[in-house]
Amino acid sequence: MHFNTKLESLLDHLSTAVLLLDGQLVVREANHAAQALFERSLNLLVDCPIEQLIIHSSLDLMRFKQDMQHGEVYSDGEVQLTLADGRHTHADVTVTYIHDVSGVSLLLEMRLIEKQKKISQESQQWAQQQAARELIRGLAHEIKNPLGGIRGAAQLLEKRLPSPELKEFTSMIIEQSDRLRNLVDRLLGPNSRPNFQRHNVHQILEKVLTLVQHDLSHSITISRDYDPSIPDGLLDQDMFQQAILNIIRNSIQAIAAQPGAQGDIRVVTRIERQLTIHGIRHPLGVKITVIDNGPGIPNDLRDTLFYPMVTGKKDGTGLGLSIAQTLIDHHKGKIEVQSWPGHTEFTLYIPIDRKELN
Repeated sequence: MHFNTKLESLLDHLSTAVLLLDGQLVVREANHAAQALFERSLNLLVDCPIEQLIIHSSLDLMRFKQDMQHGEVYSDGEVQLTLADGRHTHADVTVTYIHDVSGVSLLLEMRLIEKQKKISQESQQWAQQQAARELIRGLAHEIKNPLGGIRGAAQLLEKRLPSPELKEFTSMIIEQSDRLRNLVDRLLGPNSRPNFQRHNVHQILEKVLTLVQHDLSHSITISRDYDPSIPDGLLDQDMFQQAILNIIRNSIQAIAAQPGAQGDIRVVTRIERQLTIHGIRHPLGVKITVIDNGPGIPNDLRDTLFYPMVTGKKDGTGLGLSIAQTLIDHHKGKIEVQSWPGHTEFTLYIPIDRKELN
């Protein structure tokens, strides 16, 4: 099946990327927007299987090959696409089956999500995370007050009990009360005000990576790709170090969950210009990306990944990433995550005030 000349002209004026696939999901036609999306000419796209263009998608494109006889239209929003050259993007996708004398074809439409929409989604997600954090903090305070009373009553009771066997039970109450209090303190997050001083971000990163590399419980390769031109910024060294450490530990735990896998973590730093964080524009910032080759983040955890008590690990508390985001929030920064099987990126953005450079 081929588009006629007039139809081709109309399709080439669309901003939506359109691919015509045959029954084996091999490209037969592509408009200009599709050529721009994949950064390939029409000649390079034609006869190319879709799995060589889109190496991963949150929407299982291969299942449409099995459903070609149904002839239905399928649409999904905010589909994550990872392209063959490593680029990843989000798009609203529509799949339409076409039946004609030559057989069944599939029309794949991909409308990239605009940058402004991504900013809006980021703001909404941040607001939800803030609301969840405040809810947790409120609950934590409500738990902490009676918990202190329980512990105190157990201590008084322990002094009055004559039998050592009975004191074992009061000791257990005290021990478990202390464990819960420590958990509540972690839920509440750091209770000290940031101590901002001028620091070189690479010096802090090196402290964290040295600590991680001396950990004998893993054999993960850690590499660096630093931009030496990044200026010093006002950072709370302890908070910033803890945030980075929590993220790298999360990567290590994810890799360790794959028996026999050759783990690799790469830390990349770059200057970021015209940076928008929670609706505020910053002319200059630092971008720190932690990339691992772990299994990727499950789809059902991505929207709530930074919520307290949310974890995909069997023995995890779900506090590491939540605390990391709280610490980065103190720096007026943000954390973004992109993930697909075999690849996860945590990206930290920290604004650098030009006044700091004077």
